[in-house]
Amino acid sequence: MPATAFPTPLGVCRISWQGELITGFSLPESHDAKPVSDTPPEWIQSIIKRVERHLERQFQDFSDLPYNLNQVGDFPREVYRRTLTVRAGSTCSYGDIARALGYPPATSRAVGASLGANPWPLLVPCHRVLAADGKMTGFSGPGGIETKLKLLALEGAQLFAV
Repeated sequence: MPATAFPTPLGVCRISWQGELITGFSLPESHDAKPVSDTPPEWIQSIIKRVERHLERQFQDFSDLPYNLNQVGDFPREVYRRTLTVRAGSTCSYGDIARALGYPPATSRAVGASLGANPWPLLVPCHRVLAADGKMTGFSGPGGIETKLKLLALEGAQLFAV
């Protein structure tokens, strides 16, 4: 599966694809990475430019990207599609996602588990989903909650201590 790493204001990100679908996206690790693919296809280069702009506070909507949603189950697919509607600067709760999908509040744990396994963090903005009380819960990307807070601050989300 082809992939490439690229520098951003947060550090080196990585994107992978198969055919015309995005199979993965990684936020910066604690170490630098070298590009895996010398010259990614034009459509991947376009996504990289959008990520760079987003991280430079020119916020992008990534809901139009060709994610390989067949690599995840039905429930995570629903969760990711709904999460794509949460705009930069906004947040919602895991329960809000469950309710919007027509599930009972107890499903919020399953929403959290799905977002914890998100293969496309940042692009599918799982960092914008918080606990019902507004507290920061786990973030599966490198740097954990610290990275989640950085992304929310970059996007101008209003966060209040509870």
